[in-house]
Amino acid sequence: MKASYLLNKSLSLKLALLPLIVFLSIVVGTVLSLIMKLDTYFLQKILFDSELHFALRMSLGTSVLSLLLALCLAIPSAWVMSQVRLPFQKIFDTLLDLPMVLPPLVTGLSLLLLFNSQGMLSQLIPSIGKWIFSPVGIIVAQTYIASAILFRSATGIFSVFDQGYRLASYNLGLSPFQTLLKIELPMCWKPLLAGAILAWSRAIGEFGATLMLAGATRFKTETLPMAVYLNIASGDFEIAIGASLWLLFISVCLLFVLRIMNRKYEDVTN
Repeated sequence: MKASYLLNKSLSLKLALLPLIVFLSIVVGTVLSLIMKLDTYFLQKILFDSELHFALRMSLGTSVLSLLLALCLAIPSAWVMSQVRLPFQKIFDTLLDLPMVLPPLVTGLSLLLLFNSQGMLSQLIPSIGKWIFSPVGIIVAQTYIASAILFRSATGIFSVFDQGYRLASYNLGLSPFQTLLKIELPMCWKPLLAGAILAWSRAIGEFGATLMLAGATRFKTETLPMAVYLNIASGDFEIAIGASLWLLFISVCLLFVLRIMNRKYEDVTN
C-alpha cells in the first residue's frame, strides 16, 4: 500500500514537472534571445547611443517622480481604507483596483479624455490640456498605474498590522496620524519598500497608457518602452534591442533587490 502511494506520488510529481519545464524554457528562451545579442557592437550601442541615453534618463526620471507621487497617494489611502469603515467601501476598494486590470490602452484613453482641453478637468484648470503629450503626461500615466499597485500592497500590509501596537500607542496619547508616522511606518517599511519597488518597476515598463496620454515622440516623450516601439516601427532593430536590454537589466536588478529584502525579512520574522 505504501509502495503504491509512493509510486503514484512520484508519477504525479513527474507529470507536474512537465508544465514547469515548458514554462521555464519559454522564460529562459526569451531572456537568452536578448542576452545573446549582447556582443561588443551592441554593448557600444547601449552605452553610447544618444537616443538610448535620452530614453533611459526619461524612464528613470519620470518613474522616480511617479513613484514619489504614488507614495503620497497610495500610502495614506491604504491606511485610511484599512482603519476606517467608509460607506460603500467595497465599491471604493474595487474602483481603486481598476488601474491594475484595465487594458493599458483603455486606461490611456480614459486619462486622455479626462485631461484634454475638452475634458472635465479643463473646466477647473483651463491650462491642463497643455500638460498632455509631454513628459508630464508620462508622469500622470505612470503614477496612475503605480498608485494602484502600491495601494493594494499597502492595504494588505496595514490590514494585518497587529492592533495591539495601535491600541498601546492610543493609550499613550498618540493620535492615529502620529501612530502611523511613529509606529506603523517604522515597523512596516520593509514590506512597503518591496511594494514600492514593484510599483516602480511597473512604472518604468509602462507603455500603453503613456502612448495614449503622452504620445510617442523621439527625444521628447521617448521612454525605454517607447524607444522599443518607435524603432521596431521604423525598422531599426538595433536601438529596439538596446532599449530592451536596458529594460532587462533594470528588471533583473529590481528583482535581485526584492529577493534580498524578502530573505532578510523572512530571517527577521523567523
